[in-house]
Amino acid sequence: MTVYIIAQLKFTRRELYDRYQARFMGVFSKFKGRLLVADEHPVVLEGDWPRDKIVIMEFPDDAAAKEFQNSAEYREISVDRKAGADAIVLTARGLR
Repeated sequence: MTVYIIAQLKFTRRELYDRYQARFMGVFSKFKGRLLVADEHPVVLEGDWPRDKIVIMEFPDDAAAKEFQNSAEYREISVDRKAGADAIVLTARGLR
């Protein structure tokens, strides 16, 4: 079953987040995921959304998503993401 990782970010130290972002695709491309959305200007249709960016990644299954999330390579660069942005990160199972 397809699994999505969804991140909603509020930048706190943009220079650190930018350093993370510059290294992200080099790490991400080693895994079985697809980057579907990385938007710093989403349009809010309803409600209050006090964030700056949304990221949606697709993985073929839960194991692939966890392999990426728990990899040494991602943990290394995620230090800058965590220092540079307040994030809500979750997984969601697809319908298939």
